[in-house]
Amino acid sequence: MIRLAIFDLDGTLYRGDEPIPGAPEAVHEMRSRGILVRFLTNNSALSREAIAAKLTRLGFECSPEECEGTGPAAAEVCVSRGISRAMVVGEPGLHEVFEKAGIRPGNEAVVAGICRDFHYRHIHEALQCFLNGAAFIATNRDGTYPREGGRLEPGAGCMVAALEAAAGREPLVIGKPEPFLVTKLMDQAGAGAHETLMIGDRYETDILTAQRAGCLSWMVLTGVTTTLPDGQPGGSTLNELLNEL
Repeated sequence: MIRLAIFDLDGTLYRGDEPIPGAPEAVHEMRSRGILVRFLTNNSALSREAIAAKLTRLGFECSPEECEGTGPAAAEVCVSRGISRAMVVGEPGLHEVFEKAGIRPGNEAVVAGICRDFHYRHIHEALQCFLNGAAFIATNRDGTYPREGGRLEPGAGCMVAALEAAAGREPLVIGKPEPFLVTKLMDQAGAGAHETLMIGDRYETDILTAQRAGCLSWMVLTGVTTTLPDGQPGGSTLNELLNEL
């Protein structure tokens, strides 16, 4: 029996500022069946409050406590490791999350997320931090993410790859496909892996995360992925998932 459903956002519930048809109704139906619902995104540009605000605006029932993103999680990891100063490469939302966490600009760590004004100067400044022993943290490695009308845009993985080349080492990755955030949500909800279902649109992030966390998974074809891998449970829409539960 499923007690906890964890939804990916981009490509699963919406594309850009357009909700995927039937997705708000599917989430509502899951709640009506007594299933706990949580929302998990690799998008580092959004705080938990911003995630909830966007979902609410697009017609989903949601509160910040039900949301998790790689930006807030990366800040929490820094705090847990005693990092109080960091070079943040990302959108204004990621900078705001780190400021709220009390982490000021500095060279103890380089934290990389999606950054639409990414420039050579970011690589140069990060390199100087790395040469001084800075930790390297990436919010995620997504090379692209889906937008309205079937478009794709470059994701955080593009920035991370450039900085990784400068660092000469791999970063600590916070987001999917690492299982860190899924296991955190399971622990908070008191749900076992066999009671947890991860729903997403990418095999290499959402589904692989579920496999690493030991939970169930379901892939939709409304985002990046257009065909199901052999043996992978899924369907074209979330309504097909409801019919299986």
